[in-house]
Amino acid sequence: MKLKERTVSSDEVAISTAPVAGLDLGAYFRRIGYTGAREPALEVLQALIQQHTRTIAFENLNPWLRWPVYLDLASIQHKLVHNGRGGYCFEQNMLFSYVLEALGFSVTRLAARVVWNRPADTPAPRSHMLLCVIIEGRPYLADVGFGGMTPTGALCLEPDIVQDTLHEPYRLVRMGKGFLLQAEVGEKWAPLYRFDLHEQEIADYEVSNWYVSNHPQSHFVTGLTVARPDSERRYALHNTELAIHHRHGITERHTLTSVDELRVTLTETFHLTLPSEPAMDLALQRLVEQAGR
Repeated sequence: MKLKERTVSSDEVAISTAPVAGLDLGAYFRRIGYTGAREPALEVLQALIQQHTRTIAFENLNPWLRWPVYLDLASIQHKLVHNGRGGYCFEQNMLFSYVLEALGFSVTRLAARVVWNRPADTPAPRSHMLLCVIIEGRPYLADVGFGGMTPTGALCLEPDIVQDTLHEPYRLVRMGKGFLLQAEVGEKWAPLYRFDLHEQEIADYEVSNWYVSNHPQSHFVTGLTVARPDSERRYALHNTELAIHHRHGITERHTLTSVDELRVTLTETFHLTLPSEPAMDLALQRLVEQAGR
C-alpha cells in the first residue's frame, strides 16, 4: 500500500521491489564486504548498517577542498563505491536509500535539525538526512551518515526505550510533533538531532547540501572532519587531531604533525582512497602549518 500522506506511520507501507536504475548493487556489496541475504528483513538492515558504517567513512574532503558535492546516484556511486571515498550525510544516506529500495525495503527520506553539543531546543535548519524504514509494519530509523555519532544499528521508532547498538545506547524521546534522538555519552544522554516524519524531496536536500558545502561559515568548508566506527571503537579526525574513542569509555588523543601522518591515517585508519590531485597535499600541508602556529 502506497503512502497517501506526506508523512510516514507504522501502518502505511510503500514497497518498491523494482531495480533502481543505475545502481550497481553488486559493486556496493563488494565495497562494504557484504555477502549475506538480500531480502527486506530487519536482520539484513542491521547487517548492512554495520558493514556500511565500518567501511565507508564519513568525510568532507570535497567541500573542504572547495570541490562540489553532487547528489545524483551516478556521482555518489562513482565516489563512494567505485573510487574508495566516503562522504557526508546526504551522500551516505542517499546511496543507502537506493540500496534499500533495490532490496524491496519501504524507505521514506527525512530531514533533521542537528543539535549535537547544543541544547536540544536550539534553533537549527534541517541540515541532516536520515531514513525511515518500515519492516513488517514497524518503522525504524536508519542513519549511516552522522559522523562521529552515527548509529551503528537500526533504531525502532518508539520513544522512551533504550536501544543498544555495537557502540553507544540510543533512545528517542518525543519533542513537539516529532522526535529527539539522544545517545548515552559519558553516562549522560546527549541530544543529537530533532526530526519529524515529513517526507523530503530530493530538491530539499539539494538546497541544504549546497548550503553546507559552500557557506563560508559551514564547518564542512572551514575544517577537515573524518569519522569511522570499528568493532570496539570509534575513530574521529578533526583537522590534525585524531581521537580514538574506545567502547568502554577510554579515549586516546593524538596530534598528527606531518602530511605523511595525515595521509597514512586517512588511508589506513579511515580506509579512504585519497584524490591524486596536488590540491590534496597542499591542503594537508596548510593544516599542519596552521596547527603549528
